[in-house]
Amino acid sequence: MNICVFLSAADLADTYTRPARTLAELIGKGGHTLVWGGSDVGLMKVVADGVHENGGRLMGVSVHFLVDKVRTGVDDMVIARDLAERKRLLLDKADAVLIMVGGTGTLDEATDILELKKHGHTDKPVVLLNTAGFYDGLKQQFQRMEDEGFLPRPLSELIYFAEEPAEAMTYLQQHLTDR
Repeated sequence: MNICVFLSAADLADTYTRPARTLAELIGKGGHTLVWGGSDVGLMKVVADGVHENGGRLMGVSVHFLVDKVRTGVDDMVIARDLAERKRLLLDKADAVLIMVGGTGTLDEATDILELKKHGHTDKPVVLLNTAGFYDGLKQQFQRMEDEGFLPRPLSELIYFAEEPAEAMTYLQQHLTDR
C-alpha cells in the first residue's frame, strides 16, 4: 500500500518523534511505500529514515522552492512546479492518507483531501494521528461543523481520528482490504 503521510518538516520534541518512529517502523515492516513531501529534515526525515530502515519504499514529491531540502537516494522523487501540483501528485500516488502533527502546510493538505472526500472525488481512507492530543481542537471544530450542518456527509465518513500509530495502521489496512 502507498501511504501518503502529511507531516511537519520541523525538528520536534520526543513527544512527537517517538510515535513518528513507531509509525515509520509499522509502514516499513508492513512492506508499504511512504509517499511524502520528500524533505530530509525534521519529522519528515524521522519518518523517511524509519520506513527505509525497516524495509519500506520511499516515494517523495517535493516542490521546486524546496529542492535544497530534498532527500537523495529514494526509490522515486518528483519535483512539482507548485504546491497545488504537489498536493495533487501526493494524492494521486497514494492509496491512503495519514495526517500527523504539522503546521499550516499540513493543515492545508488535510483539508484539501477532506474537501475531495466530501464531494465524492476520492474514497481513499484518511486517518488523523492525534499524537498527544495535538488535534483535539480541530476534532472539536470538525464535530461542530457536522453538528451544525456544515458537512453534507458524516464526519466518520471523511476522517478517522487515531490516538496511536498501531491504531492508525490497523484502520488503514482494514479499510483498504474492504474496498
